[in-house]
Amino acid sequence: MKKIHINCDLGEGGEHDGQLMPLISACNIACGGHAGTLETMQHTVDLAMENGVEIGAHPSYPDKENFGRVSIPMESEELKRSLVAQIMSLKQIAEAEGAVLTHVKPHGALYNDAFNNAEVAKIIVDSVLEFGNDLVLYVAEGSVISELAKGKLEIRYEAFADRNYNPNGSLVNRKETGAVITHKEEVFNHLLSMISEQKITPQKGQKFDTFATTFCLHGDTPNSVEILEYLHRELPAKNIEIFKA
Repeated sequence: MKKIHINCDLGEGGEHDGQLMPLISACNIACGGHAGTLETMQHTVDLAMENGVEIGAHPSYPDKENFGRVSIPMESEELKRSLVAQIMSLKQIAEAEGAVLTHVKPHGALYNDAFNNAEVAKIIVDSVLEFGNDLVLYVAEGSVISELAKGKLEIRYEAFADRNYNPNGSLVNRKETGAVITHKEEVFNHLLSMISEQKITPQKGQKFDTFATTFCLHGDTPNSVEILEYLHRELPAKNIEIFKA
């Protein structure tokens, strides 16, 4: 049975974190930039520990008004200070509970900007390096940040089970129709192609290769629990199961 790694963005104020946590391999916890408070971070860390789920930081542009989904022009040092503070706040909470922070995954516009913006990518890498080189950085394949991080941090290539792609490997803008995949059968087929064929089918254009080792399903996708439960039921028929520690 092939085991796959599923990650989910949690601690963002959603109603279903408790239902999602037993269904995933890793969580990326909002740590105050786009969402999240000390209380929600504490609660989400506790949920992760109860369910044997890897704990990661999910830092963002400091912009709760737009949920971190809008690019914010910031001075390099200002952005770095914000990212380091966000990661630190979650790291301290996790360690106080006896847990280990395993990874960092940028959120929203920050993640998207790091795909092709070298300045933003460098700030993120430098921010994570403030904590040494033990933290794994989740990145998109073919991105500027993946190249900048090589040799400095361990990187894990990520693909999105519930998002459509552009032909260059970037994600379709959420403002566009069909950017988010919400039908469980479509998510299943999208994910299965990535696992079995190592191919991503973009919204338009030809399939392209993927070597992702973690697959994201967003916690704020409306029927995320239904989708993950469906994946747990259907993937074993393809000799695939979702990794649990």
